[in-house]
Amino acid sequence: MRKLLRYLRGYELESVLGPLFKMLEASFELFVPLVMAQIIDVGIRNQDAMYIGKMGGLLVLLGVIGLTCSLTAQFFSAKAAVGFSTALRNDLFAHIGHLSYSEQDVIGTATLITRMTSDVNQVQSGLNLALRLLLRSPFIVFGAMVMAFTVNVRAAMVFVVAIPALSVVVFGIMVISMPMYKKVQRQLDHVTLATRENLTGARVIRAFNRQEDEILRFDESNDLLVRFQILVGKISALMNPITYVIINLAIIAVVWISGKQVDAGIITQGETVALVNYMSQILVELIKLANLIVSISKALACANRISTIFDEKSSLTDPGQERSLAQPEKVGRELPEAGRGSQKEAASAKVRFRQVNFAYKRAKEDSLSQIDFTVEPGQTVGIIGGTGSGKSSLVNLIPRFYDVREGAVLIDGRDVREYSLTELRHKVGVVPQKAVLFKGTLRENMQWGKKDASDEEIYRALDLAQAREFVDSKEQGLDLMIDQNGKNLSGGQRQRLTIARALVKSPEILIMDDSASALDFATDAKLRRAIRENTRDMTVFIVSQRATTIKNADQILVLDDGHMVGCGTHRELLDSCEIYREICLSQLSKEEVL
Repeated sequence: MRKLLRYLRGYELESVLGPLFKMLEASFELFVPLVMAQIIDVGIRNQDAMYIGKMGGLLVLLGVIGLTCSLTAQFFSAKAAVGFSTALRNDLFAHIGHLSYSEQDVIGTATLITRMTSDVNQVQSGLNLALRLLLRSPFIVFGAMVMAFTVNVRAAMVFVVAIPALSVVVFGIMVISMPMYKKVQRQLDHVTLATRENLTGARVIRAFNRQEDEILRFDESNDLLVRFQILVGKISALMNPITYVIINLAIIAVVWISGKQVDAGIITQGETVALVNYMSQILVELIKLANLIVSISKALACANRISTIFDEKSSLTDPGQERSLAQPEKVGRELPEAGRGSQKEAASAKVRFRQVNFAYKRAKEDSLSQIDFTVEPGQTVGIIGGTGSGKSSLVNLIPRFYDVREGAVLIDGRDVREYSLTELRHKVGVVPQKAVLFKGTLRENMQWGKKDASDEEIYRALDLAQAREFVDSKEQGLDLMIDQNGKNLSGGQRQRLTIARALVKSPEILIMDDSASALDFATDAKLRRAIRENTRDMTVFIVSQRATTIKNADQILVLDDGHMVGCGTHRELLDSCEIYREICLSQLSKEEVL
C-alpha cells in the first residue's frame, strides 16, 4: 500500500483537511456528555426551565457544528479517494498496456480485469473510510477516557482496563482475517475467469450443448468463494458480540462504582450519566473502528495485489525510452559468432532471422529452434505447417511482440531490439489471426493505423482488401457503425476490414497471420492478386493453412514442430520437402499441384 500512496500526490490538502474536520467534529461530540451532566445536575435538580432551554440550545449548536464539520470532512475525503483511484486506475491501465505478451500470458486476462475493477474500487473505499475514521475513532476513544478522568478518577479506571481489552479483540481479529481476505480475492479471480470464458465462448458452449457442465463448473468455483467469504465473515462477526460484552461489563462496573460514590456524595447523578455516555461513545467508535479495520484489511490485501502487477516489468525494453542507458555493442555481444556477419551483408536484407531460438515464458522447451532465413525487400513470403508448428510465433517476433531467446531478428540490417517500439511498429502492419474490431464508425476503425488517413486512402485499402463491395451495400459509407468486436458483421467481413486497416498505414512489412481463413476461395484469390499487384514495394508475410494461398509466394517456409524443414519456391519444395508435398497433395489435385 505504501507504494500506492504516491497517487495521493495533488490531494495532500484534502488528505489533511478530511481527518482534521472529523477530529473537530469529534471534539464537539466529547462536550455533549458534560452538557448533559449540567442539564441534570443544575437544570433538572433546580427545575430551571430557562437553564434547560439554554443548555438544550447549546446541544443543538454543537450538533449543527458537528454535522457541518462531518459533511466537510466527507467531501474532502471523497475527493481525495476518488482522485487517488482515478490516478491509480489510469496508471495501472497504462502499465498493463506496456506489458509484453509474455507477462500478460502468465498473469491472465481475468486477473488483470479484477485488479483494474474490483481491487481498485476496494482500495478506494478503504482509503475513503481511513481518511474519515482512522484518526477520529481512536481520538474519541482516548478522548472519552481523558474526559472520564476529569469527571472521576476512580470510575475512570474502568476505562483503563476496558480499552486495552477491546484493542486486543479488534486487532487480534484483524491479524487473523487479513490473510483470509487475500484468499477471497484470489478465488474471485477464478470466478471472474469462469465468467469471462462463458461469456466470450457462449456460442461454442451452446454448439456443444455444454451449458449444464459449465453451470456446474461455475457453481463449484462460486461455492468455494462463498465458503471462503462465510469463513472470514464468521471470524469478523465475532468482533461485535465480544466488544459489546466487554463494553456492557464496563458500563455495569461504571454504574456500580459511581452509584456508590453518588450515595456517598462524592459525585452527582449527572456525572454518572456522563460517564455512562462516554462509555457508550467508546462502544460506538470501537464498532466503527472494527468495521473500518475489516475494510482496511480488504483494501490492503487488494493494494498488495495491485502492487504485484506494478512490480511486473515488461521483458521488452524500449530503446526509444531508455536511449541514454542503451549500449550499442550489447546486441552484438548477445549474438553468436556465426550470427554477426558483415554490415554490408546485413544491410542487403529487408528481414532476416539469424539462428533464432524462441520459447514462451515458463515453457519447458523452445517453440522455435534454429530458424535462419533471409527475405529480400518487396518479396512475398508464405509460411505453412501443421497446427502448433510455430507459424504465428515466428511472425510475432518481427514486430517484437516477443523477444527471441537466442539469435536475432533484423530489419534493414538492424536488430529489432535496437528500434524504438514506436518506430518498429510503424514499419510493420499486422493482420492478427483473430479479427478484432472496436466499437465505433468504420472510419475510426480504419484510422487505427494512421490517425490522419483520408477517406480516399481508406477506400483504396478497402478496395485492396476486397471489402469495398459489402461496405457500399450497407449504404452508410465510412460512417457505418461497428458493434463491439464487430458483432454486426460476418467473420469474412471482419477479416477483410482488419486487412484493410493494416493496409491503410502502408507499412513496409505486412504480416497476415492466417487472416483469410474465413474467406471463400474466390475472394481469397482476388485478395492475393490485389495485394501482389499493388504492394510490390511491401515485404509481405502470409501465414496460412491453405497451400493455394501461399503457392505463388516468392519464398515459402515450411515449419514442423518449431523447426524449419523447408525453404524455397513452390516448385523447389515439391522436389525437396516431403512435408510440403504431403500438404499440397492433401489439398490440391495433381494438376493444381503442378
